[in-house]
Amino acid sequence: MLDRKLLSAEPDRCRALLARRGPGAVAELEPFFALEAEWKTLKAEADDKKHRLKLGGKGFAAIDPKAPDAAERRDELRAELGALSEEIKAAGQRIRELEQQRERLLLRLPNFPDEETPDGLDEAQNVEISRWGEPPTFEFEPRPHWELGEELGILDFEASARMSGSRFVVLRGAGARLERALAQLMLDSAAERGYFEVLPPFMVRPETMEGTGQLPKFAEEAFRTAGERELYLIPTAEVPLVNLHREEILDLGRLPLKYVAHTPCFRAEAGSHGKDVRGLIRQHQFQKVELVRITTPDRSAEELETLLDDAAQVLRTLGLHHRTVRLCAGDMGFSAAMTYDLEVWLPGQDTFREISSCSNCRDFQARRAAIRYRAAPKKNLLVHTLNGSALAVGRTLIALLENYQQEDGSVLVPEALRPYMGGQEVIRRA
Repeated sequence: MLDRKLLSAEPDRCRALLARRGPGAVAELEPFFALEAEWKTLKAEADDKKHRLKLGGKGFAAIDPKAPDAAERRDELRAELGALSEEIKAAGQRIRELEQQRERLLLRLPNFPDEETPDGLDEAQNVEISRWGEPPTFEFEPRPHWELGEELGILDFEASARMSGSRFVVLRGAGARLERALAQLMLDSAAERGYFEVLPPFMVRPETMEGTGQLPKFAEEAFRTAGERELYLIPTAEVPLVNLHREEILDLGRLPLKYVAHTPCFRAEAGSHGKDVRGLIRQHQFQKVELVRITTPDRSAEELETLLDDAAQVLRTLGLHHRTVRLCAGDMGFSAAMTYDLEVWLPGQDTFREISSCSNCRDFQARRAAIRYRAAPKKNLLVHTLNGSALAVGRTLIALLENYQQEDGSVLVPEALRPYMGGQEVIRRA
């Protein structure tokens, strides 16, 4: 959530910052300013009336009881103060309504982009920062993962469609084992880098989703339970990991906190009809290993670079050619102030595809979830939160199939992954 005081004090600057995300973000800001202006006017009027009511109360004592019109004057003053009290009561109710409306609007406003975030409205304006490794060369035409997986008998889209519809998959045999092996490799890599493993709930309350920015703006992207108890299936482990410290004041000595979690993720993929309809790229259910860091404001920029390297380490371990891209303001996620994407090379599709997003949300999520730290006695400040995939497990499986495919349709298992696969070196059709 954006700082209301900053929005009120520097409206032009805030307009300019949100304009970098696109005209839609600025359009949502204008109703806030209208509510804020009405709130300020009513608050000032109510405060003035409260002062007059207080002075009026003292006026009773100033009326000489011996005066012939004392009773009449007291009745007039009582009526005047009664009317004033009713006006204050009505203003108070309207002020509370405005505050609730203002809060709802604030929850729908995205984060301000950092100064170092490039300008631009879509992925065409993203900036490539670096590349690692070289793409593999083939003496044959490389095939996409869905063809390889189906021929190997490890990806079954027909069975999943019969059970659940589109955008699901059944992993069989070596495919299921490969997914599990990748997740374990990622968890071990994170542990070596000092992350504390957590297995959180996969369903959370609406206020938990609100804390990280998924609600209320992106309700259509989420799956939720039916019935009296409203729970949402997590779209990423970032949601429960950040909310581990909801409404807490952390000791400075505990920071930074570093968490890792391997969870299923659930996304409705609303509005993605016709996009990535084949294969594993855009599924309703997928596995991900998520990294979250909670730190102080002075360290968050440095922490983002470290987080990025933590995620990239898995790609280096697996020998996968990839590049790092800094996202432009219009292409970033709702809660992010700065984002790097790691994009892995997929030879079967002859393109790079995102496999991890690493973001610094600064105090945006902390303000929504009320997470602070004790900077000094009687001085509590908002933490900064960062998150990144390390990695999306299904997309890593895609990369392995396409990069390590052989002409006969088999797939080599990278050496680093073989201990997790029981020593298996090649995946062939059973």
